[in-house]
Amino acid sequence: MSDASSGGQRRGLPPVATLILQRLGLSALLLIAVSLLIFVGIEALPGDFASTYLGQSATPQAIANITAELGLDRPIWTRYFEWLGGAVQGDFGTSWASGQDVSAQISRRLGNSLFLAAVAAVIAVPLAVGLGMLAVRYVDRLADRLINIVSLAAISLPEFFVGYLLILFFAVKFGVAPFPATVYDSMSLGERLGAIALPVATLVLVVIAHMMRMTRAAILSIMSSQYIETAELKGIGALRTIIHHAAPNAVAPIVNVVALNLAYLVVGVVVVEVVFVYPGMGQYMVDAVTVRDMPVVQACGLIFAAVYILLNMVADIVSILANPRLRHPR
Repeated sequence: MSDASSGGQRRGLPPVATLILQRLGLSALLLIAVSLLIFVGIEALPGDFASTYLGQSATPQAIANITAELGLDRPIWTRYFEWLGGAVQGDFGTSWASGQDVSAQISRRLGNSLFLAAVAAVIAVPLAVGLGMLAVRYVDRLADRLINIVSLAAISLPEFFVGYLLILFFAVKFGVAPFPATVYDSMSLGERLGAIALPVATLVLVVIAHMMRMTRAAILSIMSSQYIETAELKGIGALRTIIHHAAPNAVAPIVNVVALNLAYLVVGVVVVEVVFVYPGMGQYMVDAVTVRDMPVVQACGLIFAAVYILLNMVADIVSILANPRLRHPR
């Protein structure tokens, strides 16, 4: 009996694979739940597109005609499942305001937002991790205190305030950066990077502080381990000890905080895009909210949620893979 049970355990999935499959399943269920919340929540908002679109000339008959034309007189569950089925296939319907295909518009806008977030991430992630290691190297000394003071100041300021300050000094007073941050298809890579200099700087200043502080905390917790003390007793330099011994064992918490901030870079660009009039997903969604263009708002909300859930799922999977107890079970 014991041999049979042990043989069944050996035939089962490894613990790492089981946990990864669980994360994938939970992420899929969470995305479906969020899609339902987005659809029902937007439907519950006061007002309607027909009244906003027709304005003061709206009559009950005209409102009823537009409502029937858009299919809004059908049951909400029927419309939800039709919308979800289309979204799974990449079809988000047609914009009520412009009559254009929402998926085609989003593909261009999403590319702009991802480009902005990617450039900010390329700068912010290595800079934050490097500053966190530097703070650990000079812990409780002048460099560490200065880094902490600056990071606290950056965390305390909202992104729109940081953006307006950068516009005031670098675009208005000194004239060294463009405003608004306009990009278009025919621009070269260099021209695009120059156009998004201020919004990228805003995003970097907003997210770098949190990543740096969490990196510092994660590495400091590892520095009290016995094997770190052994490395120090062997005469290994402090910086080398941090980079080669402490940092690799702090990967899981660092990856988690980096993933959360990368998710913010994509999802939280709404305010930054509006401040800098950047043609991305955030600006597109705000414009759609203004005219109550619900297909666009629902599509943008679902894509933002999908990106956030995806990045958190990746962080969970990396944490699982970085855990030696799961990779090498006894």
